[in-house]
Amino acid sequence: MSETTPIDSSIPSDLDVSSSDELSNDIRLLGRLLGEIVHGHAGEKTFERIESVRQLAVNGRREGHSAVEALRNALSGQPIEEQLDVIRAFDWLSLLANTAEDVHVERRRRYHRAARSSPQPGSLDATFERLARPDVSDARIAEVLGELQVSPVITAHPTEVRRQTILDVLRVVAELLDERSRHDADDPATEDIDRALRTNILMLWQTAILRLSKLRVRDEINEALRYYPASLFETVPALASDLEAVAAARFGAANVDASTAISMGSWIGGDRDGNPFVTADVMRLAVGRQTHVALERHLSTVYRLSRDLSLSARLITPTDELLALADASGDDSAFRADEPYRRALRGMHARLHAFATAAIDPDIDDVPGPIPDVRRPAYMTIEELQTDLGVVEESLRSHGAGDLADALVEPARRAVAIFGAHLCGLDMRQNSAVHEVVVADLLTKANVNANYLALDETERVKLLTTELASPRLLRHPNAVYNEQTVGELDVLDEAARSVARVGKRAIPHYVISMAETVSDVLEVAVLLKEVGLVEPASESSTGTRPASAQLDIVPLFETIDDLANSAETLTAMLANPVYSQLVGSRGDRQEVMIGYSDSNKDGGYLSSQWNLFAAQAALVEAADDAGIRLRLFHGRGGTVGRGGGPAYQAILAQPAGSVDRAIRLTEQGEMVAAKYSTPALARRNLETLLSATIESSCLDAEQLGAPNSAFTTTMQQLADTAFGAYRSLVYGDDRFVDFFRSITPTNEIAMLNVGSRPASRKKSLAIEDLRAIPWVFGWTQCRLMIPAWFGAGSAFESVAQNDPDAANRFVQMYADWPFFTAIVNNMGMVLAKADIDIGRRYADVLVEDDATRNDIFGAIEVEHTLTRRWHERITGSPDPLADNPLLARSLRNRYPYLDPLHVMQVDLLRRFRDGDDNELVQRGIQLTINAIATGIRNSG
Repeated sequence: MSETTPIDSSIPSDLDVSSSDELSNDIRLLGRLLGEIVHGHAGEKTFERIESVRQLAVNGRREGHSAVEALRNALSGQPIEEQLDVIRAFDWLSLLANTAEDVHVERRRRYHRAARSSPQPGSLDATFERLARPDVSDARIAEVLGELQVSPVITAHPTEVRRQTILDVLRVVAELLDERSRHDADDPATEDIDRALRTNILMLWQTAILRLSKLRVRDEINEALRYYPASLFETVPALASDLEAVAAARFGAANVDASTAISMGSWIGGDRDGNPFVTADVMRLAVGRQTHVALERHLSTVYRLSRDLSLSARLITPTDELLALADASGDDSAFRADEPYRRALRGMHARLHAFATAAIDPDIDDVPGPIPDVRRPAYMTIEELQTDLGVVEESLRSHGAGDLADALVEPARRAVAIFGAHLCGLDMRQNSAVHEVVVADLLTKANVNANYLALDETERVKLLTTELASPRLLRHPNAVYNEQTVGELDVLDEAARSVARVGKRAIPHYVISMAETVSDVLEVAVLLKEVGLVEPASESSTGTRPASAQLDIVPLFETIDDLANSAETLTAMLANPVYSQLVGSRGDRQEVMIGYSDSNKDGGYLSSQWNLFAAQAALVEAADDAGIRLRLFHGRGGTVGRGGGPAYQAILAQPAGSVDRAIRLTEQGEMVAAKYSTPALARRNLETLLSATIESSCLDAEQLGAPNSAFTTTMQQLADTAFGAYRSLVYGDDRFVDFFRSITPTNEIAMLNVGSRPASRKKSLAIEDLRAIPWVFGWTQCRLMIPAWFGAGSAFESVAQNDPDAANRFVQMYADWPFFTAIVNNMGMVLAKADIDIGRRYADVLVEDDATRNDIFGAIEVEHTLTRRWHERITGSPDPLADNPLLARSLRNRYPYLDPLHVMQVDLLRRFRDGDDNELVQRGIQLTINAIATGIRNSG
């Protein structure tokens, strides 16, 4: 084999996908460069070993299966040091192939835009074309555009296994590939780009894939903040501007303000549900760092404007308002006497700097940027800066400098409106079980009630309602509280200080995990009252002032039972006289969060999806009956088992009325980098969310494809049957926990230095206490992925046996009901990634008890076959990815790199569990976990 033989020569050539040759060439190029580096730096022997393993894997996949036995024979007996080189090579190859695919997708989007071909679904152009119909009025569209509130909420990265250093290098590789596509092969610039690619791939090869230490919450905070200068500062204001332009040009709505159309959120540093490392100090750090990043951006922008806008009053005539700003600036330099914009902006910079000095926590960060040489009083609020920038903008337009206003000032003003001093809203979250213990402690020490935990729900609600109506606080400075109470109150005190320092947008929501009852919500209201974030009703000379809250209290319904009861709980909440006042103070809007991950772990895929859908429909009806506006917060993960899948289809598949101009949803784990690491990716993702929200808000139930009663009845039967099958497997056999812990590397995943959060909420091995992320992550590693399909096959089979028309109805549901189409297509995506042959290898080697292995893996294998058969029957295609040829090709490209990794992971796990605790064996396990997650992409 020659030195220049590419590591990747397995790209299928028979796929009719636009520009597939260009993608294939990019992956071959990256594979060739990696091969050259491996050969030059690891030696001929290592290169030949990697290439021989690749050939075995490729040939096996060409024959339609994984070459498990051949790979095991080739890899067995290799020294651990040599195995590590093989693992690293396939990991880097997967990452480089993923990068090429991302570049290709954006390249195709540019091509379609340039060719003025039909706009792609999920784009704003496609959305407005779809809405160009007589039964959707321009007035309705303009109203929706003016009230849009789409909020992606970035959470911690417990499934992001890649280091930020590596993500940075891969971003450079992506930029170089994109630039290379603009040059001919014989262009001298192409050679320069290839040399730069080789340099960066060498950097990767000699960079450690794994972190040396576990991520802390502070690391997760800082990593998430990188996405603002990387993409969000540019993309979010641009999309808001585009929406306003569309509203004015297409629908005659010149006064639409889309500044709130997209508002970013975060859980990192505020989500303490099961994470003991999120403390008051950590919350203080999170808010402090966010404030610093936002104000650093605004300060640098205003300072730059003060240098750039050198317009002379000898040549133009500014408005009186602008001249007043200049005269009040304190800048009396003779050199700028005729430059009113510079003078005005220098004064604005001084006021903003003084504001930042008060807002930025000195123990967290210094005030960024140059110190002004003029002194001005601080802005009282960040909105005052926004107003002054509006004065500058209007003045420029008044004397024909509108282009300067559009290019320089309008983006700055819009960024201040969007990001404020807070950057993004930091949500607080805690489990309801913690709240009741803390409230019980407060009530006991205040001599109000010593037996709160023994009260029934009615008694609890009565007591809590009384406390909310009283101006008296429960906390006493001389009382001695338990450690948990002290910690929780410290966090709430810090939240109140953050709101006072930065503003209400800093801490906009309090999410209650495992919410089940009205008392769960009232307990949080009582705790917020203790720190002044909830105020009781009061009497004054002007009348009665109702109770009010400075943030939204958001129940999170997660289990199947809680989802089923959610509408009833909401109705009872809104009927409570004090709580209804709190909702009124928030604009008569109640936010409710629904949990995809835990409902899936509780009841399986089909049951979870249907109960989420049914709960949303019931919640909308309950909110309408109460006369309040509902906003739903979707707790989705990256995988199908945790609510993942294409966001555009997912939003449009929700019940009519559930996406009413507003939606919040979590962005988790490895999906954050996949969606926000570059402006192009961020634009595509955010535009998709906006487009789907606009369509869902403008179209009625019939236009959105609402189901008929036969469909919903059938879906309920499917969900009930799937629930039984799933629960029988996961919770009905005492041996299942041992089987899961054996066949998956869940215990070993804990060794990875990824997220800060513990894998379980409690010190327990029970599935109920395991977090959904390691649950899904573990099944992904062994390629069984049961959270996203198990129980579906049995459900289809059982319902069809009892109803002779059901099979045909399934097909009709798939064709006519977007919700059913989405869940079947998403299930198909996971079925394509699942591999029973690979899973059997894990079971054979890692599950020691023969009976356990035969019974449980046998049940999984039978269900997988049944589910594949029904998926084919419903969709009409034996290919589970018939609807997604791009992903189908991508998986075929990646399979050969995954197979050797699985074989090595199984053997390394067996060695480690047999007592070989060699540090290199542990590193090999961690590397394979990392590499398989990379190859699967949405792994948790």
